[in-house]
Amino acid sequence: MKFVQTIQQNIIQQHLLEKDKKYLVALSGGADSVALLLVLHELGYTVEACHCNFHLRGEESDRDERFCVTLCQQLNIELHRIHFDTRTYAKLHNESIELAARNLRYRFFDQLRKDVDAAGICVAHHQDDNVETILINLVRGTGLKGLTGISPVNGYIIRPFLCITRQDILDYLTERQQNFVTDSSNLVDDVVRNKIRLNIIPMLKEINPAVCHNIAATARYLTEASKMLTAALEKEKEQIYQEIPASFCMPQPVIRISKSWLLNQASTEYALFHTLSPYGASGKMIQEILLSINSTGKTWQTPTHQILIDREQILIKENKEDDFRRILIPEPGCYVTAIGKIRISKETVTEDFQPSKEKHLITLEARNIKFPLMLRRTQQGDAFIPFGMKGRKLVSDYLTDRKRNLFEKQSQLILADSAGNILWVVGERTSDDFRIKHTTETILKIEIVQD
Repeated sequence: MKFVQTIQQNIIQQHLLEKDKKYLVALSGGADSVALLLVLHELGYTVEACHCNFHLRGEESDRDERFCVTLCQQLNIELHRIHFDTRTYAKLHNESIELAARNLRYRFFDQLRKDVDAAGICVAHHQDDNVETILINLVRGTGLKGLTGISPVNGYIIRPFLCITRQDILDYLTERQQNFVTDSSNLVDDVVRNKIRLNIIPMLKEINPAVCHNIAATARYLTEASKMLTAALEKEKEQIYQEIPASFCMPQPVIRISKSWLLNQASTEYALFHTLSPYGASGKMIQEILLSINSTGKTWQTPTHQILIDREQILIKENKEDDFRRILIPEPGCYVTAIGKIRISKETVTEDFQPSKEKHLITLEARNIKFPLMLRRTQQGDAFIPFGMKGRKLVSDYLTDRKRNLFEKQSQLILADSAGNILWVVGERTSDDFRIKHTTETILKIEIVQD
């Protein structure tokens, strides 16, 4: 049968399934999933079926389950079933019914796959579904990836039917005289996908009956083009990406992307999309970033990350609440904190004493320093006299002069005494008020050691 041969050829060409492994088939009882189960069974693959009863359509939901039980008994295929109170779940999690059903379904699939040691879960998305997805993405706005449609493999989800149409499936079932159940919600013109399916695609077919085939073919070409572009960009990834590890002054890693590399690409916009979309940047946001790429200091917030345009780079860090709290240091000693060890000691100046030149070890005139000390993030209005200078300077202005970016400014640590005097802009510079002079007898030695 040509239909079955087409599926087998697609499986082989795309390396979707292996004969020595077990697979689960998502079985709703509808035409698509019934055909998928029959074809894979006929081709000799080891399969088990799984069915979700979401209890959304009353008797119809129970009818579908009974049908699946009967079909699997006839084929001697094991069936795994689960029942969900979908409406209650959706309400508790503040999700739409459609999203709740999807989340419940795929969570069940993943756990079942592990329990039965299956290599993957086969679902019955076909060419028509793919075309609908492409059109939905196009209407909502998408990049190149959205126009490539549904992937044949996505993690453990496998889609062997993307090469055939819904009509091919119906013809196959008719030829086999195989019945199936019909979901009445698929015939109701009330959601975006059904509007595309029932209204838009029929109108497009009036213009060109082969429209679905042509859109699917174009998506395949775009998929190959996307692979080529992605491969080319990934080759240069090491040159353009730099991950700065977390430190006590920067509590989380920051990714730096070279602006000059982006601007030198044939398509800066596509290069931005490739580099920023994994961090949640939308198409609209990427266009805004492109227009503002020379505006230092502008920031954007995605659902997962913050994006900052700096002088030479675009910086990205994860959206995480800064859980650093002020650290009170009552007296000299060794303190173990969330940011590392803090060692503070008073020492007598010796003849061979040399002030520290290390970034995280300082020595200060101890006489006028009032305990307890406070280690905290910088605040608006913080000011000090930087070591070696005469005038008082806002810490924010000092950091700007030092060309520190917004992320670094937000995370900057300050060490102050109980009188409110800033002793140290940590990792940057000490205060000239507490510089060691030739008359100094006792010094305060302060070291922060990161774990």
